[in-house]
Amino acid sequence: MLDLAERQSGRWGDLGTRVLSALVLTPIALACVWLGGIAYTLCIAVIALGLVLEWLMLFRRLHSGRPARSPSQEGAAALGHDVGVAWFSAGLLYVALAGGALLWLRADPVSGRADVLFLLLVVWAGDIGAYMVGRWWGGPRLAPSISPGKTWSGAIGGLLAAVAVGLVAAHFLAQPVTVWWVAAIAVVLSVVAQGGDLLESFVKRRLAVKDSGNLIPGHGGLFDRLDGILAAAPVAAMLALILGRGVVLWQ
Repeated sequence: MLDLAERQSGRWGDLGTRVLSALVLTPIALACVWLGGIAYTLCIAVIALGLVLEWLMLFRRLHSGRPARSPSQEGAAALGHDVGVAWFSAGLLYVALAGGALLWLRADPVSGRADVLFLLLVVWAGDIGAYMVGRWWGGPRLAPSISPGKTWSGAIGGLLAAVAVGLVAAHFLAQPVTVWWVAAIAVVLSVVAQGGDLLESFVKRRLAVKDSGNLIPGHGGLFDRLDGILAAAPVAAMLALILGRGVVLWQ
């Protein structure tokens, strides 16, 4: 019984810290989205700058020869010698695309606020659902060679949570609501966000680091916290472009 209790404690050991971080950061993010304008633009600019600096620090650590926090040294060494510059440039482009997509989405005076809120709530719900179900249920690993901690149960739980929150959010943000379309959009955004999470895990393994940084207690760095948003934002912007300005994503 003691071993089981210890395992359960280990599973949820970072939950309190994650909750406290979310209670501080979530209201700030939602307030910036709600206000739009200068407040939102400054928020995105500060986050983008932080991501660029964090990305730079990752590569400085890689090339400085300092000990890494992960055993996969061979991958880091190979990356440093052959495609380091290309990877660094790709990371900057990744941040620029996501930041531009978030700014473009919110700039729509009719649907911008609703679209960005819907995006954030769906991705956050997917992240929380995956964390809770994965830690509680466990089971087969989703991608053990990339991120051993992620499970199929967590991925499915994240999708279900994203759909549920997406339906509620869409109902309150804008009418009318077509249930199947909301569910489809939520699934697409959640799958892409989970893909972004796996992509970040893959990059961290190549760079031989456990976290992208230590700025956010319980989460690590900005990339660790925003990996899903960074991946899903350009997809949401593409959907908005296809649907046309002034039309929310689920109509």
